Amino acid sequence: MRSWRREVAGITFNNPLLLASGTAGFGRELGGVIALNRLGGLVTKAVSLQPRQGNRPPRVAEFHGGMLNSVGLANPGVGHVRDVDLPWLAAHLTTARVLVNVVGFTLAEYAEVIARLEGAGPHVAYELNLSCPNTSAGGVEFGADPRSIADVIVRCRAVTRLPLFAKLSPAVPDLPSLACAARDAGADGVTVVNTMPGLLYQGTMTRLGHGNGGVSGPALLAIGVLAVRRVVERLPALPVIGVGGVRSAADVCQYLEAGASLVAVGTAALADPRVPERILDELESAGG
Repeated sequence: MRSWRREVAGITFNNPLLLASGTAGFGRELGGVIALNRLGGLVTKAVSLQPRQGNRPPRVAEFHGGMLNSVGLANPGVGHVRDVDLPWLAAHLTTARVLVNVVGFTLAEYAEVIARLEGAGPHVAYELNLSCPNTSAGGVEFGADPRSIADVIVRCRAVTRLPLFAKLSPAVPDLPSLACAARDAGADGVTVVNTMPGLLYQGTMTRLGHGNGGVSGPALLAIGVLAVRRVVERLPALPVIGVGGVRSAADVCQYLEAGASLVAVGTAALADPRVPERILDELESAGG
């Protein structure tokens, strides 16, 4: 029978299946629902320097092709994550790997969050959410500009030896070039893709309190698979975490065929937290 074990950026994973950031909290929320240690790993909810309340409700809206969300990166802040959430993960996850998703709104914030987390938990890598607006540059997303991507990664690399994965948006004209910028600045891999921007109305009012949001779910599958393939074609040695629209083992195999090293399941696990275990059952029963 085929082994699903993976070696990615110097880290050993039980299997290629991760829980995507924002869909599993900090693990505690799913601790009594699924066997977390069966998974390859878990990417935490976004962690910012200060606590964030997030956007005004409603924050999610379902539609035929998936979900529109605008949570606004709500999280308890790096101090709480360091003192409460990471110790829980250290006590309960023995084989599943932990990646911490990091956000910032200035160049310095990303590195400061990482510096405060260094040596404080079981995490083996950081995922840098580069879809955040750079407030010092007029609100342009860090991930939309290769120079900003490089600036963030260089600063983060200066404060940690752990692997860095740059999470990139598909809503850019040349995604492989941005992945190149991330690699050249010191990133160990990339995560593709983040959500696509979208908007929905109910009558004359937007369905989300914030207005527009990010599209996730089944509609994102083909976009994510293409993004992985384009990055791998340009950068065949760069590890890629594929994410977007995964609901089944067949979807996982789409990403693996495109060249992904690891695959994350997100929105499907929000709808049914047991989906990741069922996907693993399907993979194992198929024997590869």
